[in-house]
Amino acid sequence: MRLFDTHCHFERAHADEISSIVERARKVGVEKILAVGGSVALNEAALVARDKVGLLAAVGYDRDQINEKLPKIGEEKLSAWGEIGLDYYYSPDTKDKQKELFAMGLEEAKARDLPVVVHTRMADEDTLSILKEIPSRGIIHCFTGSVGFSKKLLDLGFYISYSGIVTFRAADNVRESASVVPDDRILIETDSPFLAPVPMRGKVNEPSFIEHTCRFLAELRGKTAEDFAELTFTNAEKVLCSK
Repeated sequence: MRLFDTHCHFERAHADEISSIVERARKVGVEKILAVGGSVALNEAALVARDKVGLLAAVGYDRDQINEKLPKIGEEKLSAWGEIGLDYYYSPDTKDKQKELFAMGLEEAKARDLPVVVHTRMADEDTLSILKEIPSRGIIHCFTGSVGFSKKLLDLGFYISYSGIVTFRAADNVRESASVVPDDRILIETDSPFLAPVPMRGKVNEPSFIEHTCRFLAELRGKTAEDFAELTFTNAEKVLCSK
C-alpha cells in the first residue's frame, strides 16, 4: 500500500527531526508528503523538508498572517502555493483583510502556474466568490463543509482532501461529504501535527498516522484500503506532480 500525505506541517526547520518523522512514515507506506507552509516559520520548515529530506513543498501566507510583515518568497521549486484561505470561525472580525490576502495568494499562484492549497472554515460563500473571481486549481484541504459546498467546489475543478477529522465521533457531516466525493477527486492528509485520527487521538499527529484515515475512508466508501490508497495517491500526483 502506497500513501500520499497531501498536507503536513513541520513547526521547526530542523532537518534531523523532520527526517525521523518521515522515516516513521515510510515504514507504513507513505511514499510522498507535501510539506505545507502558511507563515514565515512554516514556510522555512517546508523548504528545509524539501531541500534536506526530499519532500514536496508548498509555501504561502494563511489568514492568520494579515497583520504580519510578509517577506517576498523567491522563485523556489514548489509543488503548490499555500496554505491560503479564509477562516471565520476564529476571526470573523478580520473578514475583509482575510479576503484581500486570500486573493493575493491566488494571484501569486496563478503567476507561478501552481496549484493552491486552500483552507476554508465557516466562509463558504466568500470562498466560492473569490475562487470564481480568480480561477484556480488545487486542493481544498481538511474539508469539513457540507455536501452542497463540496459539490460547488468540485464544479470549480478542485480536489477535496480529508484529514483525521473524518474519524471523529461527532463528524457525521464530514463523513457525509466524504462518502459522495468522486473517486477521481478525493485526497487524504494528516494536517499534522494537528488532528490525529482515531485511534491515535491525544497524540501529536504525524504522517505515519495517515494509514488510519485511509483505512477508515476505504471502509466508509466500500473499498479495500489498498485500492483507496492507490486512487488517492494517483489523484495527489495529478494535482501536485504534473503541470
